[in-house]
Amino acid sequence: MAEVVSLMDIDEDDIHQKQNDSQKLNKGKTVVTASDTKAIPWVEKYRPQSLADVAAHRDIVDTIDRLTSENRLPHLLLYGPPGTGKTSTILAVARKLYGAQYHNMILELNASDDRGIDVVRQQIQDFASTQSFSFGAKSSVKLILLDEADAMTKDAQFALRRVIEKYTKNTRFALICNHVNKIIPALQSRCTRFRFAPLDPIHVTERVKHVIEAEGLDVTDGGLVALVRLSNGDMRKALNILQSTHMASQKITEEAVYLCTGNPLPKDIEQISYWLLNESFAESFTRVSETKTRKGLALIDIVREVTMFVFKIKMPSDVRVQLVNDLADIEYRLSFGCNDKLQLGSLIATFTQARSALVAAAK
Repeated sequence: MAEVVSLMDIDEDDIHQKQNDSQKLNKGKTVVTASDTKAIPWVEKYRPQSLADVAAHRDIVDTIDRLTSENRLPHLLLYGPPGTGKTSTILAVARKLYGAQYHNMILELNASDDRGIDVVRQQIQDFASTQSFSFGAKSSVKLILLDEADAMTKDAQFALRRVIEKYTKNTRFALICNHVNKIIPALQSRCTRFRFAPLDPIHVTERVKHVIEAEGLDVTDGGLVALVRLSNGDMRKALNILQSTHMASQKITEEAVYLCTGNPLPKDIEQISYWLLNESFAESFTRVSETKTRKGLALIDIVREVTMFVFKIKMPSDVRVQLVNDLADIEYRLSFGCNDKLQLGSLIATFTQARSALVAAAK
């Protein structure tokens, strides 16, 4: 007797077959769906895809773009503070050089990867020594990207020195770091160095406005100014603050930005500075302690902001020099985890001395 096959069985078989086929096609690839796009952090979602999209450092980007177009790309050493576009620039170069094949043509090693002397001798050397066939790519030269290269051990850097020389014919190295003094001179001399300075507020504002429009956010002018100020030229930090503030409140105002990051508001700093300059020691200590506890402020943030406020006040230069020097000592001690109450007493004592010096100077 023939076996009866239901329509449901046929449909299930077709579905399983399609799933298997799609898995084979997508093997080794990250398939981003609409729901995935929503979950991606904005730092990655709005990462520049081409050299034209990089927000600032047009002189550096144009130089690298010209060298890439003329197929004369040297070994690169990009250094500077975080969030200034170093990694984005190199990834944009890789996309321009290799197109859709760029995942096969670059070896990217981060600080999270093991990058000791063994990795340099094996993994990096194996990748550099093999000849590549660039299917549809513009150049057959491969790219090795060493992100956060200042975290590499000295032995690994010395081993890398010879590998760079040996495989220059078919491989280019791009070293990215925050502190160039941690890269040995022998490696620095083999690379063309580019310094990525902190981003100008204008460029940060332009890029943040682009993200605000794309996401349809409600941001006030004060909120945007606060966002740019707190980023300190770090685009990654600016986008992270924007996203976290948006998750906390629908309307992004100046107060919402400061509350989300835990930084003291400018009006709070003005009030604290007024107490420090006008009230008695005991009164200042009580009021600053109460404000600090009520608003959940860190003393180190108060010290840093008050130091910036000191530069706006008119006072004799010798008094200002002594005051800033004492504030720097307090900040140094706080960074080592000293007692907050003692350091708050030291902060108020510093201003009491400065006030006495101001009175003496006035006479």
